[in-house]
Amino acid sequence: MFPRDCGGNRIQKIQLTMSQDIVADTLNQIMNAKRAGKTTLQVKRHSKFLLAVLAIGKLRGYIKSYKVEGRNLDIELGNLLNACRAIKPRYVARADEIMKYVRRYLPARNMGIVIVSTSKGLMTHYTTLENNLGGGIIAYFY
Repeated sequence: MFPRDCGGNRIQKIQLTMSQDIVADTLNQIMNAKRAGKTTLQVKRHSKFLLAVLAIGKLRGYIKSYKVEGRNLDIELGNLLNACRAIKPRYVARADEIMKYVRRYLPARNMGIVIVSTSKGLMTHYTTLENNLGGGIIAYFY
């Protein structure tokens, strides 16, 4: 039921919902921009964690560049990007279980990366397998 103002008209409450996952929102915005044929996008909210995810994407060529300008984050998409998505829920995997998630989320062998949050920081699934580390499965790029 809407509250009424003094004249008897209904006043509609506008409720703004805030997202809880900045990484998932940004990766969705990247995919929306790619589908729309855009090569750049500007994100209003960012975090150090998101910047670390984008740094890994940049090292692999999925993100061409990104820079923080004030409160905005400008992202330029790379040519190698076909898809990127946050993995929800964030599964926790031991070192011997990581390949199960790689097979689940990547389309083919040696195509793309899965980003894992370990005790040593964010890294690709290749690095976690080399170092025999487990951690939380965060996102994937291919």
